[in-house]
Amino acid sequence: MKNLGMIVNLRKPEAVNMARRLLQWGNDNNCPFMLPHQEASALTTAGFDNEQWLHTVKLAIVVGGDGTFLRAARYVMGTDIILHGINLGHLGFLASSRPEDAEHDLDNILNDNFEVLERRVLNCTLLHDESTSHKMYALNDIVLSSNAIARLLQVEIQFNDKFFCVLPADGVIVSTPTGSTAYALSAGGPIIPPHMNAMLLAPLCAHTLYSRPLMASDDDTMTLIPRGVSRDLILTQDGQLAYEVFPNDRIEIKLSRTKKIRTVNLPGKHFLDIVREKLGWGLLKGFKID
Repeated sequence: MKNLGMIVNLRKPEAVNMARRLLQWGNDNNCPFMLPHQEASALTTAGFDNEQWLHTVKLAIVVGGDGTFLRAARYVMGTDIILHGINLGHLGFLASSRPEDAEHDLDNILNDNFEVLERRVLNCTLLHDESTSHKMYALNDIVLSSNAIARLLQVEIQFNDKFFCVLPADGVIVSTPTGSTAYALSAGGPIIPPHMNAMLLAPLCAHTLYSRPLMASDDDTMTLIPRGVSRDLILTQDGQLAYEVFPNDRIEIKLSRTKKIRTVNLPGKHFLDIVREKLGWGLLKGFKID
């Protein structure tokens, strides 16, 4: 594993410092990093254009938080590039490696001491007047909500083109297993291991007692149709890109059959280990497991 790339959150000084540290580590270990032009310019080193970078890099180190990781995922979507994140953000379920372990983890990667986890992504089509308006892919989630403050939505939900319900809520989240530890978690959704082939529908502040998070299989298609007259609607892709939505538009969401995001799974860093560490799950004060 020699063709290493790097993507950096250049707005965080600590991420830039970490990137400089890794560049030095790469030079010392005869394993220089390939950087896209933007990162290379900021770090005053040689860079590569997008096409050359995407066709040459085999594994990319993402220095930042989960937001930087999601940006990197969009960048490499449709390639076989493997991503490994070093967390300089908050929880860090995607960028799960700690800064103090960075060089040790890179040693494992260079020695092929890791597994590759293939994460499913959502394939979302936004249709306006029965014509495709936007097509997008999301590693975490697709969210339909209102731009207006405290504005209740009426969202018709279909499964495989069959009517399911009309949901009165502040919004609706459709998430991948990877996204189950993101926005959907705060909406009361379950935590789903990222290797599962499933989707999750989680209402946002539903105005009904019957509403509960609901899972669907990788063969299902969920369709969201905003009803009513509100024209202040927004569809967000991984919390980073936004699209205008109108009443009666169709938002068709399913798991992509062709695109996946490949990530590093290091020894001793199983998903459940990360959940326990990040959320403090099951840790009793003063209780130690040998």
